[in-house]
Amino acid sequence: MHGVDTRERSVVFAALVASGEPLKTSEVMTLIGGSSDAARRVVASLQATLAEQQLGVMIEEVAGGYRLVVEEGLVPALAEVLGPRPSPALSSAAVETLALIAYRQPITRGELEAARGANCASVLETLQERELVKVVGRRDVIGQPLLYGTTERFMIEFGLRSLDDLPQLEGDDPGAQGFLRG
Repeated sequence: MHGVDTRERSVVFAALVASGEPLKTSEVMTLIGGSSDAARRVVASLQATLAEQQLGVMIEEVAGGYRLVVEEGLVPALAEVLGPRPSPALSSAAVETLALIAYRQPITRGELEAARGANCASVLETLQERELVKVVGRRDVIGQPLLYGTTERFMIEFGLRSLDDLPQLEGDDPGAQGFLRG
């Protein structure tokens, strides 16, 4: 891509390979010593090169940064070699609680329990241990209950750039009605 320095591309690509976590735009700016526009140009140049060379990897924008990922179509071919993810799957209670937090954040434990109709203490503990949710403050009411919200790890695990990328729940969908009771 015109105007993009080869060394800058090499440094950013090496950082993407080595980091294991998404690189923020500000980190790319630091690596190249340039502006946010320059950082986006370097990333766009790398994206174009990877697509053109068909190397099986791509740069994905996620959680306010960029990460190197395997192209989706190649995942099944790699599954046997790479094996399953180390973390066990979330229980249905944990998935439901996580979805409630994602769509209604910030939300208190009491609000979660009212929406689910079940105690959420152990599920919240599990989600916090997995770094998918965190305490984001306290509600300004009597007792000042803790407020929960999603984390950057949640965004990364679910491949979201922002919470605006969450699927829309349709009001006519009976599943959505049952899911969001309160």
